[in-house]
Amino acid sequence: MRHWTIADIPQQTGKLAVITGANSGIGFHTALELARAGAEVVLACRNLQKAESARQRILTDIPDAQLQPAALDLASLASIHTFAEKFLAKQHSLDLLINNAGVMALPTRQLTADGFELQFGTNHLGHFALTGLLLPAILTAPASRIVTVSSIAHRGGRIRFNDLQWTQGYQPWPAYRQSKLANLYFAFELDRKLRSTHPNVASIAVHPGVAKTNLFAAGPGQRKDFQGIMAPIFISLIGQSEAQGALPTLYAATAPQALSGHFYGSGGFRQVRGYPVEVRAEAQAYDEAIAAQLWNVSEELTGVHYAF
Repeated sequence: MRHWTIADIPQQTGKLAVITGANSGIGFHTALELARAGAEVVLACRNLQKAESARQRILTDIPDAQLQPAALDLASLASIHTFAEKFLAKQHSLDLLINNAGVMALPTRQLTADGFELQFGTNHLGHFALTGLLLPAILTAPASRIVTVSSIAHRGGRIRFNDLQWTQGYQPWPAYRQSKLANLYFAFELDRKLRSTHPNVASIAVHPGVAKTNLFAAGPGQRKDFQGIMAPIFISLIGQSEAQGALPTLYAATAPQALSGHFYGSGGFRQVRGYPVEVRAEAQAYDEAIAAQLWNVSEELTGVHYAF
């Protein structure tokens, strides 16, 4: 069986993409390959200097790449509104939105600028707000795609509606699992909402397997105990490269056969590594009642209401 690789990415000339967290890891390699295929890419990053550094790295490889560094802090609703307002003032349509940025298993409970638990606030609520605010441009594109990056860590996750912000008994990995399960509820519910009224827009979920990105060092690697020491070693042994981990995202963003409402990830053992294939999320991710409840709560918390 032939595997899907970057050589299969269709020509993207004339398309505009926004990628969150494009300065490193999966986001950087997604930006690199979309630019190589001819897309214009907005490198939306929390740190503008890092976005500019990523732009220079890509230009070294692709001198004619069309790249726009932009400041976007997904842990701040004010920053998200500012980014969206500036984008909509300049752009009429958006072909690709890659909801990629995230934080993982922070050892201590931290908060966003708006008082949300940082993982839930950044990984889910930030992207929920961003997508809703950019929706007018997404809807006007002839065949747009919204790709939301989840994780195999959604397995065993649950949405704690009684304490979404982990004010009691914070646990790093369960909090991360909640945020990544929320990504799936969002992607699947968005597909359901778009399907009847805007069939030109696809909402697709992906996961990168276990990739050797800086998420581990910035999250569980901060711990000074045995787990913190062993996590980077374990990942270095079983993980795949950042470039390989970006393939499911690139597949969802560009492959003609990638379908709205579907979930794509690494196709190897336990989906830890390998080439992109369609995968199945855990059963709870397909619970439409919970998805609808989370959607309503997300609108209330962010103040962003989708206008379909």
